[in-house]
Amino acid sequence: MAARDRHGPEAPWGDFQVVGKANRKVDGLAKATGEAVYADDIALPGMLHAKTLRSPHAHALIKRIDASKALALPGVHAVITGADLPTQYGVIPWTPDETALAVDKVRFVGDEVAAVAAVDEDTANAALELIEVEYEVLPAIMDPREALARTDVTLHANKRGNNVSKHVLLEFGAVDEALAGADLVIENDYSFHGTTHTAIEPHCAVAQFGADGRLTLWSSTQITHYVHRALARVLALDPARIRVIQPCLGGAFGGKSDPFSLEFCTAKLAMMTGRPVKMLWTREEVFYAHRGRHPMQMHYRTGAKRDGTITAVDAKILIDGGSYSSFGLVTTYYSGQLLTGPYAFPTYRFDSTRVFTNKPPCGPKRGHGSVQPRFAFEVQLDEVARALKLDPIELRRKNFLGEHTTTVNGMRVSSNGFLQCLDAVERASDWKARWGKLPRGRGLGVAGSMYISGTNYPIYPNDMPQAGIQIKVDRSGIVTVFTGGNDIGQGSNTIAAALVAEELGMDPRDVRVVAADTDLCPVDLGAYSSRVTFMVGNACIDAARKLRKQIVAAVAEKWEVEPARVRMIGGQVFDLDDPARAPITNREAFHLAEAKFDTLGATGSYNTPTLGGDYRGGTIGTSPAYSFTAHLAEVEVDEETGRITVEKIWCAHDCGRALNPLLTAGQIEGSTYMGAAEVTLEEHEMNRFGMHRGPSLLDYRIPTSMDVAEFDALIVESLDPEGPYGAKEAGEGPLHSAIPAIANAVFDAVGVRLRDLPLSPAKVLKALRAQREGASA
Repeated sequence: MAARDRHGPEAPWGDFQVVGKANRKVDGLAKATGEAVYADDIALPGMLHAKTLRSPHAHALIKRIDASKALALPGVHAVITGADLPTQYGVIPWTPDETALAVDKVRFVGDEVAAVAAVDEDTANAALELIEVEYEVLPAIMDPREALARTDVTLHANKRGNNVSKHVLLEFGAVDEALAGADLVIENDYSFHGTTHTAIEPHCAVAQFGADGRLTLWSSTQITHYVHRALARVLALDPARIRVIQPCLGGAFGGKSDPFSLEFCTAKLAMMTGRPVKMLWTREEVFYAHRGRHPMQMHYRTGAKRDGTITAVDAKILIDGGSYSSFGLVTTYYSGQLLTGPYAFPTYRFDSTRVFTNKPPCGPKRGHGSVQPRFAFEVQLDEVARALKLDPIELRRKNFLGEHTTTVNGMRVSSNGFLQCLDAVERASDWKARWGKLPRGRGLGVAGSMYISGTNYPIYPNDMPQAGIQIKVDRSGIVTVFTGGNDIGQGSNTIAAALVAEELGMDPRDVRVVAADTDLCPVDLGAYSSRVTFMVGNACIDAARKLRKQIVAAVAEKWEVEPARVRMIGGQVFDLDDPARAPITNREAFHLAEAKFDTLGATGSYNTPTLGGDYRGGTIGTSPAYSFTAHLAEVEVDEETGRITVEKIWCAHDCGRALNPLLTAGQIEGSTYMGAAEVTLEEHEMNRFGMHRGPSLLDYRIPTSMDVAEFDALIVESLDPEGPYGAKEAGEGPLHSAIPAIANAVFDAVGVRLRDLPLSPAKVLKALRAQREGASA
């Protein structure tokens, strides 16, 4: 049964009491006072500290490892190498090409080779220097074009004998014929650089192996369930003997959605030594572990009629995947599948190839896989509008996909507030009066985008729920929600409390949330693809409604009235038809229900309906709902220095219903700022030897409060029939179109089209010089 049949967009009694209000985060006070416990705050009796030996080479065979001197160092308790953890794993079950420590070959500078557990970090670091490793250096491949061309040097063995990680070619409709018949065809190359997450909290894991043979791992992960599965596989342990707990998390943005080496190493070292083991990565190690945004080289052709109607889109994309697969199979599909909204494409083709290179592995970063193509296509749309002398906003309106429809590649779109998003940014920025009319050096740019609200299916095939909830009722009047969902700072635990409070007519402060503990909580698949609020939210409503039905039935029986007359609100229970009847408290109602039905509690779950086109890969990128966004940016370009200053950004985001407008606005703002930073500041850059050019926050530039633009978050509510009370995502979608909006604003400001990110001062000055030389020729 689809979620719309169970939940609908409305509260059962019409008006909301909790939903739609700016409720405080459930963990906000603990974070503000320093009471919140992060992974590195955990200190257990007898705990050892672990450190990792990393490869100095980008590509080399491991001929010999001798750890005898390290083991002889006082204070060292254990050393492990790849031979101790040889089982391959991968978050995607079809591409298990990683090991916790390199077994026979290293594939990037920083690849994990050995790990040491010692009495303190200094001793562990000293021991690393005593480990002798003999390498046979191999040629390293740093350029994805070279990786695609070469078969004499390969990073991984495959049947094809090449460096291709994944290739996807999909065509919908007669693209070549549509391009041949178009009144206008715009064709250009675009590139998107590598960027990384820079979450404030580095990766950290603490492992304890008990005398009873049970392993407990605390990890700064956003995929507790998948770490649990990977540990069982790599350590050859019964899953029932493993417990994984996510403490409070200091940011992730996709960077903690793989199983990582330190989780396996701490677990193995704890099993070997019989003592708890902690490993905290330095900031430099986080840069080398990476898993950030894939660099992409993109060639786009767009055909259009004279009136601006799009007739065809053709994309060819080369993706630099780094040294391992990670989520790369999905990335390759996402680079094409998620472009087919918010505009209607009658014909569409994408040809995407991900290759391995000797760089840190790339993975999912906020807006996984679709941010880079969105930049290229939205810039090309601006080029189409300019060539046809059309207003870029009007061009986007003309090609609006619509709602309750299906995209050219078979994705079902239900609610769609994109037109309202365009209206909002157009009005707020005074676009009609200002676009193209500002003084030289100042300009406006617009772009739009679409993103998923949860994926159609779990990472490994199964028919079980994608999100599960258990609710426990206490006689004190407190309700506890148990969820496997990962709150990574976005406030999903706060939303879970609010939804249960709404359904049970409670104060949210009387709802406790226990999350991300595999021993205590039902399975949830993790915080990725903007799935938690949507899927966990639906599961919360499902469980709470089952519980409310029991409570109402017990009260109705006591009052000898129909259940429809009983309403729970504000911590009390009322008889709607008899105002003279004194209400009872929720606590009293809980007592009545427990006396009638036995120990009180409920479970709930969510699974997506069947979605996707009938072709290979047709379910990848499908979602139960899609969010829509429009960005409008105002920039100033200094023609003497080439510096771009983003003065103002307006972002209108269709999030369905804003369950907590304050959190929603915060997500829109944070997501937009992250995208804006990727335009002019951030770059995860490797030199020709595979060394990161600046693996520190001194060198890798992220915006401070002095660098961010003035910002307006404009919430658009389209009320999706699948979402919890109509809600959709708000965490990743608002990033995408910020990037091309800024690039399009630069063109409006100075008339130069920049298609290669990041938009550095040097690139701006080079383009301006070419502009002047062209004008004088």
